[in-house]
Amino acid sequence: MKPLIQLTALQAAAALENRATTAGALAQAYLDRIEERNGQVCAYVAHDPDRVRGEAERAQAGGGLLRGLPYAVKDIIATRDYPTTFGSPIYQGYTPGRDAGVVACAAEQGAVLLGKVATGEFATQTPGAARNPRNLAHTPGGSSSGSAAAVADGMAVAALGTQTTGSIVRPAVYCGVVGYKPSFGMLSSAGVNVLSPLQDTVGLITRDVADAAFFAAGLHGHRLLPGALDRPRVGICLSRQWEHAKPETVQAIERLAERLARAGAQVSRMELPAALEDLLEGQGRMVAYDARQALAYERTRHHGQLSPRLQARMQYGEQTTLPDYLAFAQRAMQARVQAHALFDGLDVLLYPAAEGEAEHGLDNSGSPRFGALWTLLHVPTVSFPIASGPGGLPLGAQAIGAYGDDFRTLAAAQFIAAHAEPF
Repeated sequence: MKPLIQLTALQAAAALENRATTAGALAQAYLDRIEERNGQVCAYVAHDPDRVRGEAERAQAGGGLLRGLPYAVKDIIATRDYPTTFGSPIYQGYTPGRDAGVVACAAEQGAVLLGKVATGEFATQTPGAARNPRNLAHTPGGSSSGSAAAVADGMAVAALGTQTTGSIVRPAVYCGVVGYKPSFGMLSSAGVNVLSPLQDTVGLITRDVADAAFFAAGLHGHRLLPGALDRPRVGICLSRQWEHAKPETVQAIERLAERLARAGAQVSRMELPAALEDLLEGQGRMVAYDARQALAYERTRHHGQLSPRLQARMQYGEQTTLPDYLAFAQRAMQARVQAHALFDGLDVLLYPAAEGEAEHGLDNSGSPRFGALWTLLHVPTVSFPIASGPGGLPLGAQAIGAYGDDFRTLAAAQFIAAHAEPF
């Protein structure tokens, strides 16, 4: 058997079921890895080895579809036993006293919480402490930076994250792992510090697509044995946004399309309707308006402790009036209905997940633009690495499915990711 921290979630679950290992041994392997690496990667902002061992003992004696699987939680998701600081000095040491719904569901299914991982400030673009484990001088992306870094570096088998614009899909591919943003509302946001109520989505970062499907279903108590979709119908979705993608990203997607066609997938091309693409500018204004409302207490009582970048974002939100906001919300609702037509005759759309490789430096977390529209439309997306870029870091794409068609989307993404180039 491979070293325990190299097992996928499915492999670890099978090893536990077959008694090839124990929940305690699995948890200890991850604790050892955290001890070894977290000083460099800075993914974890809070963890308690004794508490983890205790949880593992209880998991070993209990049941649940996620029994004994060690996972991490983004630091905007409430946890009873660990501080939840939202990536801000304002809430240093703050403990909510209860678990978020999704954390309670994970506990109910026997998963073992390893601790809290870094996030951008209030899940915005001001970076947290985490570094990219593939190259510590490069950003891990944001705002689910610690979630991606922990999974990529073998410090968790899976991690919960959230996405308002591109905060799951981008850090996942920057760090060379898989990001799954479910259909809006599939995973409960109760107990999550929501920035944009009509967009924020709880999701997962895992090592491979099958793990994302298995873990997401397991959180609902639903037993799922993931599998790739046979001969998926894949539409390469073209838009003006492709102008922002680096040439190496475009070329990698083109090579991937050729490989998929040779493997039996039905590959076609389609243009993103202008009416949908025009929503992108409004999406940014909507998030800024929402952030101003969601963080009104911090803005009025702790303004000086907010980063200049976040202050500027909330000032931008002042430019939108309530009538404008409501009109855009109506447009977005109508667009979600219209978006179903994108999948006529298709299982998934194929789209860039980021402009290119993770940027050098830690002051910026990269542009979230390639996730924005799909988050607004509430549809499921799965991002994954598809090739190695010129700097040796991963390039990524995302598979996008129809609302509520998450498991078909994951099955198609599994097929696509299996035919990507090594990185």
